[in-house]
Amino acid sequence: MLRTLTQRHTAEPQLDPLLPGYSFNTHLVAGLTPIDKESYLDFFIHRPEGMKGYIINYTLKGEGIILEGNTSHPCRAGDLWLFSPEAVHHYGRHPDAPCWHHQWVYFRPRAYWREWLKWPSLMAHTGFYRPQEKDGEIYSTLFAQIIETVSLGGLYSEMLAMNLLEQLLIRRQQSVTDPLQRQLDPRIHAACQYMNEHLSDNQLEISDVAESVCLSASRLSHLFRQHLGVSVLKWREDQRINQAKLLLSTSQLSIAAIGSSVGFDDQLYFSRVFRKCTGSSPSEFRVNRSHQLLSKEEGQRSLRWPS
Repeated sequence: MLRTLTQRHTAEPQLDPLLPGYSFNTHLVAGLTPIDKESYLDFFIHRPEGMKGYIINYTLKGEGIILEGNTSHPCRAGDLWLFSPEAVHHYGRHPDAPCWHHQWVYFRPRAYWREWLKWPSLMAHTGFYRPQEKDGEIYSTLFAQIIETVSLGGLYSEMLAMNLLEQLLIRRQQSVTDPLQRQLDPRIHAACQYMNEHLSDNQLEISDVAESVCLSASRLSHLFRQHLGVSVLKWREDQRINQAKLLLSTSQLSIAAIGSSVGFDDQLYFSRVFRKCTGSSPSEFRVNRSHQLLSKEEGQRSLRWPS
């Protein structure tokens, strides 16, 4: 079903995905897309090259679906998705849902927003966040205010909309950072530390982590998602990939050795997981990182010794 759905919608010509023809030359564009079954907006977006800026998508009602190869991710009411410039966009109304109404903001971030845009990812270059139910109206209201402000036009509308978007990002950052600093259950701290100390153990199970902090596996899973917004396995995978990226950038270890050091004895499986999380293979990442460092060094030399 998924493959058929993908083939059907990638083969069709793409309409303007953000009717009625928004300009993307500005720093921020926002809108509401009410997709109802068999309406003129009921088609799949497919941008294999992504976009130059970021998009945050908030589902109001109904259900959408994001396609990633042969896998899919649902977009349900209350879900927030953050597409980075490197993300492939392939999404639309879920075929089993009568509608998918979602608010969205396309933007070029301010430089100091960088840390606020590091969301836990469920797919390559695409972050996910589900606010607590009591906070859902806050995000929906901020989206509506951004959309209204942009639609008014005028000299300061974009600046005001950027400030509203900044509020949204800060609220999300606060919700995931404050618990870490003040309210995070010490057992979650201990579980994170335990997993970091056992990254190379590919036999480690959630039950082992739970036992180390005197919790049941189900209780640990619940607390972990409640406090950190991701599953235990996803958090551990992110730590493994982050460590692998560090070793690829700073050491001459073979890819197989790096994979083994972070818990992947099968090099092919390591490469698949790494590509899913970063968008490139370990070897491609190492080459690109090497080129980036070389370019940076050359730029620094040119500043020191101008021609």
